[in-house]
This record gives sequence, structure tokens and C-alpha cells, in this order.
Amino acid sequence: DSGQLPSPFCTPGSTDPAVTQADIGSTICRAGWTATVRPPSSETEHAKFAVAYPAYGLPVTVTSELDHLVPLELGGSNDITNLWPEAGRVPNPKDSTESLLNSAVCSGKVTLAATQRAIATNWMTAPEVLGLAHTP
Repeated sequence: DSGQLPSPFCTPGSTDPAVTQADIGSTICRAGWTATVRPPSSETEHAKFAVAYPAYGLPVTVTSELDHLVPLELGGSNDITNLWPEAGRVPNPKDSTESLLNSAVCSGKVTLAATQRAIATNWMTAPEVLGLAHTP
């Protein structure tokens, strides 16, 4: 995977229990909702350099984005168990997969829980696992 997948030991992924299938219309499927739950950069920068980089053995000079394994737009949590330093270009290739999966959940093609499991297992294969055509 060329370092594009997080360690399941360091970053197993976690979800926000406040986001459920029943309330996706007022949470993840509402435009602008993720901005209401995204942590401030002061918190994420601390988590990135003080927790995530050491856990992954990365030097601070590596270009990366502290990414949510289960993205906020799919009901992911802001807990450190859901954050990892995704090395490489920013914006990262995972972003298009996140958008595809959010659209699929919001249109009723797939369930929130199935999508959360699939992306936490392997974001690169999640669309295919869920029967959606996509190449990141």
C-alpha cells in the first residue's frame, strides 16, 4: 500500500456515537456539518507531532496530513484512535473516496455502519467492498 494505510494497532478507527443511520439527514448529509465537529488545528497539530508521528516512527519533516481513518463525513470520531499521519501529497487521494462514500450513504445506496466498517478496514478497497465503482 506504499504507506497509504494506517497501522491497525495504532489507528483502528473509531466513530462518533452521536452519528447514527437515523440522524444522517441532520449530521453527515447536511452541508457544512463537518465544520461543526472538526477540532481546531491547535489540537490536531499537537496530536500529529506529539502522538501520531512518534507512534508511526515518522520524522517531523515528513509531509503528511493528520487524517481521520473513518472520516468526519462518515461519522468518524476525533479520538486519537481514529487519527493517523497520512504521508504524501495534500490533499490526499483518500479524499475522493470519502466523498464517494458520503454520497452513497446519503443517497441510501449503502448503510452508514457498513461504510464505516469498510473504510476502517481498508479505505483503498472500501468502494469495491461496498459494490461502488471507484479508483482513488
